[in-house]
Amino acid sequence: MSSIAQPAFTPCEHVDVLIVGAGISGIGAAHHLREKCPDKSFLMLENKAAFGGTWRQHTYPGIRSDSDLYTFGYGFKPWGGKPIANGDEILDYLEEAIDEDDLQAQIRYQHQVLSASWSSADQQWSIEAKRTDTGESVYFTANFLWMCQGYYRHQQGYTPEWEGMADFEGQIVHPQTWPEDLDYKGKRVLVIGSGATAATLVPALADDCEHLTMLQRSPTYFWTGENRNELADRLHALGVDEQTVHDIVRRDLLKNAEEIQSASAEHPEAVKEELLKVIREHLGEDFDMTHFTPSYRPWQQRIAYVPDGDLFKAIKSGKVTVVTDHIDRFTREGVLTRSGELLEADIIITATGFDICIMGDVNFAVDGEPVDFGNTYTYRGFMNSGVPNMVGMFGYLRTSWTMRVDLVSDVVCRMLQHMDDIGASSVTPTLLDAEKGMAMRPWISEQEFNPGYLKRSIQLMPKQGSHAPWTFDCDYYSERDILPSIDLDEPQLVYQAGEQSAVASA
Repeated sequence: MSSIAQPAFTPCEHVDVLIVGAGISGIGAAHHLREKCPDKSFLMLENKAAFGGTWRQHTYPGIRSDSDLYTFGYGFKPWGGKPIANGDEILDYLEEAIDEDDLQAQIRYQHQVLSASWSSADQQWSIEAKRTDTGESVYFTANFLWMCQGYYRHQQGYTPEWEGMADFEGQIVHPQTWPEDLDYKGKRVLVIGSGATAATLVPALADDCEHLTMLQRSPTYFWTGENRNELADRLHALGVDEQTVHDIVRRDLLKNAEEIQSASAEHPEAVKEELLKVIREHLGEDFDMTHFTPSYRPWQQRIAYVPDGDLFKAIKSGKVTVVTDHIDRFTREGVLTRSGELLEADIIITATGFDICIMGDVNFAVDGEPVDFGNTYTYRGFMNSGVPNMVGMFGYLRTSWTMRVDLVSDVVCRMLQHMDDIGASSVTPTLLDAEKGMAMRPWISEQEFNPGYLKRSIQLMPKQGSHAPWTFDCDYYSERDILPSIDLDEPQLVYQAGEQSAVASA
């Protein structure tokens, strides 16, 4: 990959739109701004020394997507590789997107956003950031703020506090902060976890370890197959151009996923049996399938894709043992399970999830009053009641995250254009008098989707109301119709201009 130069900058800059984050969401947002609002000036503030977000942070062996790149990639940029891509391939793809849209000059690297304050008098945001390379404070003002920083803390992963952790004489590592010099060759390695990260790490490490044990408190649903797309291969063989292949395969994958999600809700036992059947084909009829039989129905948590069955091949080879049990405590030698089994290890890897943060832990204020996002209502899952000119990007949890980047970006660009058309300088999602005091419901229903990282922090997330527009479906198949048809003059969107004078709806 090419080196990344730090663009020249001034100590204080003003832009029409300030994007926080230069990962897959921020780059996608910038593309849409460049294409649909070419007259808007914008900057991107990125905490890291380079673009990529998640794909820059995670460097553990085998790092790869758990969604296909035809849907995890952008709608505007074709994906031409294998459906499941490794981290370097995704970074190359993002770098191409930056170069194709000439975005490099708009990115300020090593800028950690500390605070954002809205002034109704000035009708703009004031943002304080710290240069992580020099330690100096820098300041920006913006008419509109677009938060694309992600939903978890990059500097630390989530590791539970187990009794006896200080007694363990080996090394404890979280995949999110993987040490460059970690030597696991010939070692006994214990991976705690059962999600996509564990499923990626286990086959990547297994060949080099003396033995590897995957310890899970509860199983996860997986799906597996070849790391190829038959429809894409056929279309390529017919000489179809790359963008058309991308569009067709993307639509086909989304249609198939819609049918699977619907079947998971209506016929969960049938879907469950089909998922387990494929794993049995890899592990054999004698394998104890309780290790891959979750207590929840399919799609209450993500179904991770295991390309080419590599996890199951590692287990069948005898290099990997799966243990389903709770941890009683850590010991000097390893981990003692609740059933009394001692799992000895030289290295313990805690693939135990993310540490959720809200809006990048930035200190927000509106007219001097701190914003507690946990006490705001979400406006259609991308704005917040009482917070002017600010969008927060949160993707899908079942469908690829990036599908929502494209949808929301289209709405935001349409909103910016609408504000120009009616002479508005700000838009604030605002509850109607009849809606005040409306019951607050969780950001996402636990009955619909219940991964641990969300359950741990759900109280910090914005709340849903009882009806639209104060709801968030987090479902692509609903929002693909809803978001493009939003009435930007609906009464819950209050526009203002100049010195806080109301703008009449067009």
